[in-house]
This record gives sequence, C-alpha cells and structure tokens, in this order.
Amino acid sequence: MSAEAAPQPDRTDGYVDLRSYAALGDGRTVALVAADGSVDWYPTPDLDSVPSFARLLDAGRGGFFSLRPVAEFRVRRRYVPGTNVLETTFITDSGSVRVTDALNTGIAGRLPWGELARRVEGIDGSVEMAWEVRPGSRFRTASPWVEETPNGHVLHVQQNHFGVQMMGKMSSQVDDRGVCGGFTTNPGSRHLVALVSTHGEPLPLPGPDMIDAGIDRTIRNWQAWLDEFRYDGRWADDVERSALALKLLIHSPSGAIAAAATTSLPESLDGGKNWDYRYAWIRDTAYMLNALTRFGLREEVHAAVAGMLRRARAQGTDLHIFTALDGSSAPLAERQDAPGWRNIGPVVCGNDAAGQLQMGVYGDLFNIVRLYVDAGHELDIETGRMLADLADLACDVWQRPDAGMWELHEEQHFTTSKLGCWHALDCAVHLAETGQIPGRAERWAAERDRIRNWVEQNCWSEERQAYVWYPDSDKLDASILLHAISGFDRGERMSATLDALRAELGRGALLYRFSGAEKEEGAFVACTFWMVSALAHVGRLEEAAELMDQAVALANDVGLFTEMITESDHAFLGNFPQGLSHLALITAALTLDDLTADDAR
Repeated sequence: MSAEAAPQPDRTDGYVDLRSYAALGDGRTVALVAADGSVDWYPTPDLDSVPSFARLLDAGRGGFFSLRPVAEFRVRRRYVPGTNVLETTFITDSGSVRVTDALNTGIAGRLPWGELARRVEGIDGSVEMAWEVRPGSRFRTASPWVEETPNGHVLHVQQNHFGVQMMGKMSSQVDDRGVCGGFTTNPGSRHLVALVSTHGEPLPLPGPDMIDAGIDRTIRNWQAWLDEFRYDGRWADDVERSALALKLLIHSPSGAIAAAATTSLPESLDGGKNWDYRYAWIRDTAYMLNALTRFGLREEVHAAVAGMLRRARAQGTDLHIFTALDGSSAPLAERQDAPGWRNIGPVVCGNDAAGQLQMGVYGDLFNIVRLYVDAGHELDIETGRMLADLADLACDVWQRPDAGMWELHEEQHFTTSKLGCWHALDCAVHLAETGQIPGRAERWAAERDRIRNWVEQNCWSEERQAYVWYPDSDKLDASILLHAISGFDRGERMSATLDALRAELGRGALLYRFSGAEKEEGAFVACTFWMVSALAHVGRLEEAAELMDQAVALANDVGLFTEMITESDHAFLGNFPQGLSHLALITAALTLDDLTADDAR
C-alpha cells in the first residue's frame, strides 16, 4: 500500500481509470471496487454471468454499489495481509474512516449464496458517509425493481435477487430502482452495508451481525489458504499477491481457471479490440499449474488438471483452446447494448476464438500433464489413451497453418505454433518412457526432431539475427520467449533474438506482442515477464533481475495487473485482473530465484 494517500479519483465521465480497481472474490465470482468506493462490476451467481452491476462498461445504466464520504476525500488502500479482503481508508478534512470489503466465504468454503459485505469503522473525527445500491439493466435486457419486505429491502433483476442488510444507525430511502442512505461515523463507530444474493432460488437473509462476522471468517480463510503457500524469494510480496489474484480466478465448482474477471475492457483506445476473457484457456491453465505445483497447492492442482482432462476427453481430438467455466463449449460472441468503458466499445459476451486452430494448445496440454506426472501423480487409462491419440495428431497437424497463440484472423505457419507441437511431442515421449501413456514413442521422437529441424532451417533469420514470426518474414513475435522457457533454445540464437525483440518491440520495461502491435494496442504485460524468464534462461541474470524490478513496479497500488499497459503514461488497458500477467510474474520470479541459486553454487 502506498504510504501517501492518493487524490479522489476523477469520475467526471462516469468512469474511472482501470488502475483504480481492486478485486474481491469468493471462489465463484469477482467484484471490482474502485478507489472511490464504488463496486462497478459484480456478475452473479458466476463470473461468466451477465452482470447486474456493470457501471464498468455502462456508466448510465450498468448498475453500482457505492459507499463513500459525502465530502471530498483522499484515499489509501491495501489488502488485509495474506487475503483478498480490501481495506480502504478515506481521509476527509473532518476525519477518516476505514472500509473493509469482502466477498464472504463460509465455514467449509464458498457460501451457497453471494455475500458482498462492506464494513465501515470510524478512525478519527466525524465523517458523513453515503451509500447506494442501484442494480443495472443487465446490458439493457432487464428492468430492476425494489420490493419492501418484512425482512428489509430486496432488489430483483430478472432471476437475480439482492437483499440489502444494514448494521448501525443509518438512514435509507427507496425508489423504484434502488436503495440509498447515509450515516455519520465517529471514533470507534461500526457500520455495515451488505448485499446477499441468489439466482432463481429463495433468498436467505443472515443477520447483519452474522455478515459482519463473516468478514473476519473470510480473512481467516484466505490466510489459512496462504499458509499452505511456499515461497520466500526475492519478490515474495509480488508473488504472494499474484498467487492471491490467481486464486480469485479459480472457479471452485468446476476447478476451471478463468483468463480474466471481465469482458470487453479495450486493448486499444481506438476501440474494436474488446474480448470476453471469462473462460478457461488450456494455455493459462498450463502456466498456472506450473506455479501452483511449485507452491505445493495440491487441491487446486488436482481440481484444475482433472477438470481440464475431463473436458478434453469429451472433445476427443477436436481439442478446443478454451471452454466455459462449467466445461461446456464457450458461446459465440454476442454484442451487447452498452457503450463500453469510457464509451470504447463494443461490449460482448462470448468469444468466437474457441473454434480456431491453435497448435500451441497441444504443447500446453501435454506440459500440464507432464508437470502433474513428474510431481508424483498417476494418469488414468482413458486419459493415457486420449493423450496418445493427440500425440499422433500433433505429428500430422504441425504442417498446417493456424491462427497462432494471439488468435489472429489470418492463418500463417507461425514459428511458435510449430514449437507448440514440438513441445507436445517432447512431453509425449517423456510420458511414454515413464509408462504413463501408450503409443509409438519412436514416431513421436522422430517427428519432434523433424519439427526442430524445420524451425531451425526456416524460422531463423541471419539478417535479423532472430527467430522471426513465420518463414520468409522479417517480423518478430514475442511469444518465442516461451520457448526459451520450454527449453527449445537457450543458446546464442535465443539470446540474439531477445536483443532483437527489445530493440524493436521494447519500450523501457514494456514489450509489445509482435511487429506493428504498437500501432493498435498497449504493451502486453505478460511479455515483459516472459522476457525476464528468457533472459535468465540464456544466462543474463543481472539484466533479468533489473527488468524484474522495473516490471513489478508497474502494478497498481494494490499489486494487480491488467492485460496491457500504455507506453506513454502506463495506463491500464484490457481485461482485469489478467491471469496471464500474474502467471508470467510468478514464473519470472521462480526462474530467477532458481537460476540465481544455481549460479551461486
């Protein structure tokens, strides 16, 4: 947390900077809280549900839950140590208050309902506070309404029901679309405003004292989870926060890992590059399991591996690069009637990329399985047979063009797509040699070597002194960094490629995805951390550590990253919080720690 209080965020257009948001989660969904005390994003019951609170994407009719001082204020924030529970201190001329925000969890894990709790404690002086709960129109498909019941205010938005619970002396007023009120704090005073929610079922209304106690239980739950976490390296605080951010993206009912918590936050200020990332990519799952395995988090690892393999078996050889969180096919993108953050649309639910051919998915899937097996686990017979079939398929499919890992609309023979198949077959040979999968390992080994030869002959440019994006091109692609990490090349060619990437795609600590990307989007956060790992793997440890220090400083005040950052003013772009950014940070820290220790021996 910053030692100095920040000015009140500007919301003159109804929106705040993306850097302003902190995230809460309960294992099923994520809420985003702005630094001015407004919950601007809260899909229920699940992360990929259409949100009833979405001022993030529709300032006029999206819906919000605000809690803030009436007077002008300064603000200081932090997460309660070891948790995803947020503490915000508002400082006014008349006094200061502390707001503690949590998506409460239960005694045995997530609650069977949603419980967004907001506790207000007076610190000093006297502060007049205002709160308002105003659901939105679910992208203009619903008309919220308020019911006065013997148990308090209940708000309805189609099948979503929200009960407002209050603690402490405060006023409340109701109109046909929302509830608002106010109260005044004094030193030692304690108030609570909370939302209890269900979808298509009865609405339980625990008393406000129980909800308030649930905040403390949630703090203990997070800290107990983190007690199982094992990391004490140089960037411990950054790695711990990234691990907690990733935990927010794990959908506990299925074990699936969402790529990000939002949809349609723009990658470009000019619009048009807005996607829905609330789905489970095999790629992101592979990187996350690498980290979780290292940290000793067995339950999350098994849940994610088992769920992913179950979905893969259902698909057969028609392997999808991502699925919905419940394992079903992700829906195609459907444009919503909303303006988008700062009117930069479109707003979409769903994602059209699921049907693309991306050969990197083979390497991602096999890498997950290899990590799982090498950690001392066993595959079942059905999974072994499926993987053998996929290895056979990789032997053939690598010769085709594909959309690449960046999900582009024009197919090419992308270098890193070929290397995805190389990595898959390398892992398949290892799994066969350890008796985990059946099949013809000698064929896989031969085709693996054939891919290596093809890449070395066709994808290296003497003129550029770099691996290029695809054969007969002079363009560069930062995803080649992943194959310093995979072990394809950690020698002179890869080291030269890193220099070429930094010269063309680098902007200080930042790195763009590929040649020309700087004209249409922000710099890609994960690429910076991949560069750290790659520098370390080619033996340039001092450069890697220096870049790591610069990169972690680009997080917002509570340690979170979005997908992209602008080079001019380091503003955030893209969906948030972005799992791949935090995964790449963790990988970079672990790589540097390991290789620095090896170098010292």
